[in-house]
Amino acid sequence: MPTPYRSYVAVGDSFTEGMCDDLLPDGHYRGWADRVAAALAAENGTNFRYANLAVRGKLIGQIHDEQLAPAAAMGAELVTLAGGLNDVLRPGCDIATVERQLGRCAAELRATGATVMLFTSTDPTRRLAGSARLLPAILRLKAFVQELGRQDGFAVVDLFSAPCFDDRRLWAEDRLHLSPEGHRRVAEGVLEALGRPAAFDWRAPLPAAAPAGRADRLREDARWLGTHVGPWIGRRLTGRSSGDGRPAKRPELLPYR
Repeated sequence: MPTPYRSYVAVGDSFTEGMCDDLLPDGHYRGWADRVAAALAAENGTNFRYANLAVRGKLIGQIHDEQLAPAAAMGAELVTLAGGLNDVLRPGCDIATVERQLGRCAAELRATGATVMLFTSTDPTRRLAGSARLLPAILRLKAFVQELGRQDGFAVVDLFSAPCFDDRRLWAEDRLHLSPEGHRRVAEGVLEALGRPAAFDWRAPLPAAAPAGRADRLREDARWLGTHVGPWIGRRLTGRSSGDGRPAKRPELLPYR
């Protein structure tokens, strides 16, 4: 029998906030964490509680300083922790510092008695031109997460080894955040890691699609550069973040509805 969970707190950045999934009636994105919460709530009914403290743009140090104390105080039975990729995306990333901060987050959450779920990053080099510079840091962080996952009370969802994430249809137009189908698959990966029966093979490739023509690809690339890459560079140059001043979408551990 899989371990029952009656409370769940999600900690992290835009990946966990749910960026680019379907919009909820309150204007927030749904996201894989909400999908996991819905599945666990279906098992527990009104006894299940859920909070999501994740905020887009946060670095791992900010996740620790802003989210860890509230998350630990909630005393949830399950916590998901994803962070560090925003650090890796920035030039000059000190991966040793990222590992140290991520390890500190994981240890503090585990000390509450919670099961702590971690994630490896997908491999961007298989779908994003120019991302090869990121791979050494991503591989090192992957090894670090997998080592943490071998400890008692931890589990890991290995997204890096799932080639379905090479398919652009699992990504939003900005190419950095998951599409609704991508969020659906990550949620299934989490539930599988928690011992739930598989509803579908989340690693399976999507049905083949006709390749885009060269002209279409060039138009998509130009739109991506102007709409997404340019503003991202602008925020980096001015020291701003997309999450500045943004509150968490579910800051309290409340019954899931």
